[in-house]
Amino acid sequence: MFLDEARILVSSGRGGNGIVHFRREKYVPRGGPDGGDGGKGGDVIAQADENLSTLTRFRQQKRFKAEDGGSGGGSNKTGANGDDILIRVPCGTLIYDDGTGNLIADLVEHGQKVVLCKGGRPGRGNARFATSRNQAPRMAERGEPGEQRWLKLELRLIADVGIIGVPNAGKSTLLAAVTNARPKIAPYPFTTITPNLGVANLDLDAQLILADIPGLIEGAHEGLGMGFNFLRHIQRTQVLIHLVDGSSVDPVADFSQVNSELALFDPLLAEKPQIVAVNQMDLPSVSDAWPALDRDFKKLGYKTFAISALARTGLKPLLWAAYHEREKVEQEPIKEEVPVYRVEEDPQVFEIAREPDGAWRVKGKSVERAAAMTYWEYDEAVRRFQKILEHLGVEQALKEAGTRNGDTVRIGEYELEWQD
Repeated sequence: MFLDEARILVSSGRGGNGIVHFRREKYVPRGGPDGGDGGKGGDVIAQADENLSTLTRFRQQKRFKAEDGGSGGGSNKTGANGDDILIRVPCGTLIYDDGTGNLIADLVEHGQKVVLCKGGRPGRGNARFATSRNQAPRMAERGEPGEQRWLKLELRLIADVGIIGVPNAGKSTLLAAVTNARPKIAPYPFTTITPNLGVANLDLDAQLILADIPGLIEGAHEGLGMGFNFLRHIQRTQVLIHLVDGSSVDPVADFSQVNSELALFDPLLAEKPQIVAVNQMDLPSVSDAWPALDRDFKKLGYKTFAISALARTGLKPLLWAAYHEREKVEQEPIKEEVPVYRVEEDPQVFEIAREPDGAWRVKGKSVERAAAMTYWEYDEAVRRFQKILEHLGVEQALKEAGTRNGDTVRIGEYELEWQD
């Protein structure tokens, strides 16, 4: 089954915990701290794979989690790093943050990679906290929690030429006639409900990848019919073959309708090179109407070809014309996009709110991370966390908000009791 949209949950691994440990050997009464650091959490990585053509695998598997880092050990032993998890997607996949709608990556080339979630950094062991004043620290860090986010995957086929037209114009028949693709063909609208790809070999050095795009109807840009589910696949193509049913009541009106839908969906689609192919020339009525149709389309400024996809006549000149148009597009200078500067959120920013039960809730990336990495069973670690609150300005903000002795303060998943 062809699937061109998917929604998945990805989670990176948590960093391994650092430990509190002291060297204990015979004849070494004061060996000092030797607690090792934890290992780094695994990353979640997406990679484009040319051997894949659909997002079907994500219908069954929607959750992906990298491995957590291992905890440190005595004798300054560092924990093992968590294994990364690699998610393979077809070339042409766009990855969006499902919450914000921001584009994270556009994976076009085979082997192209992007880190979707970074693994948590490892916690430090107590050997890292030894100083001249505190030579036996009973303090360490827990590993940083991994990241988690819902992502939306959207596949856009990568083809040289897109075959477009109204439903039942003969697009699938044309694709089957010029390539080894075997799309479903039947005499009723919307036979094609998924895009199909095929490769046409013109000679030893010339090749075209063609995509048969399901038929477009009026209102497709608003999602009617097959709608924008398939309009987006046209965005990747370089040249369009606009297949017109010569036996239609008004072929020129059909042609105009499809172009209107393209322009309404994306104005850039209207600028793509188009070649008009009038189909069903094996019918006498269409053959008789050809001179007038040829004249009408040439007045509109389009190259026109008379073909019969069923009888397989007139196809070679059409493909060569598409090939030469594609070469022109490739030779045009690429316009560099102006980079967009996005202000990143300051991780030290926090906010304080009152919850329905009267407790205080502190939200913020840095303060929640610090709480998650604190060993609450060690007094030195708790005192260090209090210094972090003071440094970030959380302590002063809570005082100004009216916090009193005995109030509950929640940070992340932890509940603390406020004491001046």
